[in-house]
Amino acid sequence: MIVEKVLGNLHELPADQRADIHVERVALEGAALRQRVQRVTTDHGKEFGLRLSDRRELRDGDILVRDGRNVVVVSTLPTEVLAIAPATVQEAAFVAHSLGNRHLPAQFFGPDTSIAGLEPHNGVMVIQYDHTAEHFLTDHGVRFMRVDRVMEVPFRHAEHTH
Repeated sequence: MIVEKVLGNLHELPADQRADIHVERVALEGAALRQRVQRVTTDHGKEFGLRLSDRRELRDGDILVRDGRNVVVVSTLPTEVLAIAPATVQEAAFVAHSLGNRHLPAQFFGPDTSIAGLEPHNGVMVIQYDHTAEHFLTDHGVRFMRVDRVMEVPFRHAEHTH
């Protein structure tokens, strides 16, 4: 079977509809969420081909197949990341500038985002795990945690020129 479009998202279905369905999951890591054409296998061993017409990234809970009460959904795998919680605005600017020069993609979350071991914080910068970045943060005394986290949006390098 070839899947050509996402049929919605499991998390957006009303609770009464979610209660009566059987879910099979396709576990994907960050880079695979960006691929429009690929072969996937569910946790029940069924294989599907993806040839998605939409130019959007897959998200956790996206419904790929719906057949009666059976659905096949995307399940995002955790990514090993460094969650960085600078103590001051100056430290945040220093870290962002220094890691930006390494062209590491980053995501930013506000103080309402919970990261065990970093509470309280005024916001966090999250990057994919990189041993050189970990050494940099340690050497400069910047507070961070190395954690596995399901990222709602996969990391992506931005186009740029110098």
